[in-house]
Amino acid sequence: MKLTAVILATDRGPGMRSDRPKALHPLAGRPMVTYAVETARTLTDARPVLIVERGAGVVREAIGDAVFVEQTGQWGAGHVLLQARDTFPVPTDLVLVTRADMPLLTVETLRRLAERQQSNSGPVTVLTGPEQRPIDVYCFDAAWLRQIPLVLLQEECLLSDLVEIAVAEGLPVESVPVGDGDEAVRINTRVHLAQAERVLRRRINERWMLAGVTIVDPATTYIEPDVTIGSDATIWPNTHLRGRTVIGEHCHIGPNSIVEDCHIGDRCRVLASVLEQAVMENDADVGPFGHLRKGARLCEGAHMGNFGEVKKATLGPGAKMGHFSYLGDTEVGAGANIGAGTITCNYDGVHKHETVIEEDAFIGSGSMLVAPVRVGKGATTGAGSVVTHDVPAGAVAYGTPARVRSENTPS
Repeated sequence: MKLTAVILATDRGPGMRSDRPKALHPLAGRPMVTYAVETARTLTDARPVLIVERGAGVVREAIGDAVFVEQTGQWGAGHVLLQARDTFPVPTDLVLVTRADMPLLTVETLRRLAERQQSNSGPVTVLTGPEQRPIDVYCFDAAWLRQIPLVLLQEECLLSDLVEIAVAEGLPVESVPVGDGDEAVRINTRVHLAQAERVLRRRINERWMLAGVTIVDPATTYIEPDVTIGSDATIWPNTHLRGRTVIGEHCHIGPNSIVEDCHIGDRCRVLASVLEQAVMENDADVGPFGHLRKGARLCEGAHMGNFGEVKKATLGPGAKMGHFSYLGDTEVGAGANIGAGTITCNYDGVHKHETVIEEDAFIGSGSMLVAPVRVGKGATTGAGSVVTHDVPAGAVAYGTPARVRSENTPS
């Protein structure tokens, strides 16, 4: 069976009251249309055919590899489908017509629709929702579609009108029901969008729970579809997992955490914190109220406590940054200790500069490290020091501005 999927993405959705095309309204972190495209790509190797409005470049950008057919004028979907016949790959046996604004349709349901049409001696099988009502999703015999003379159709020809043609010709029309009523939701308003979001979130959460992830309160847990979670992880309430986040096994994430496009190793802990494009290696922990910004990395066993912020910086294995500190453009060596209130002054008003804190260094509370600067292995800075010059390995720096003395030199 050679199947071509056609996705209708022309409806601007006046009920959405938005300048954005309806197909691009976000659903669980992704444009709505991507769900129909992903389902089509699961069902067939043929590139999906998207019917879009003229000039819908933003839709093209969101989808990428697909065949795009622009709708001109106010022609109905049936008329546009027949206009698009030349774009169908050869050979094509069946044409599945689905919609961008019905993102809850499942692969299983649409596969049943196609299989029923494959065994149908007539030209079309209709998908039905609750109470057996047609829901404007169809599977057509491709050869029959190619035989319909376009010149005989009115511009306002709908997909249902093509079904009427089959009935008028005395050809059998079959139907297949959706798997559950939620699949029949068609998004025409933001109320429908929120309804679909709830359904999709429930599906995602149930899938992960069945895969061995504990979700303490699914009603307040928000996991986007491209997230990956390891077994025996626990997701606590009011947690948002976004983008292409990867979470390892035996982690505890949340409560009250936002994790976006991050890679988190095994046995990590994220408590009431915000993480963006960051990495946590095995056994690292952050929070409460921590912020890992883009480029942050907590190496194995590293600890970042409450009210800390790390940007484009690495905490080495076993390093500790207890609380109330900021590290930007910084490399921290293994086993180093960052005292409370430490700040790396990485920006001079024009350029960013790097700070290096070598392994086993001890940074006293309230230290300000004015980059570019290096604190050597095992060196110490006194509480409240303003360090403007490199501190050699094993030395002590103290004062404002900091003075450096050898570790073995009496003060």
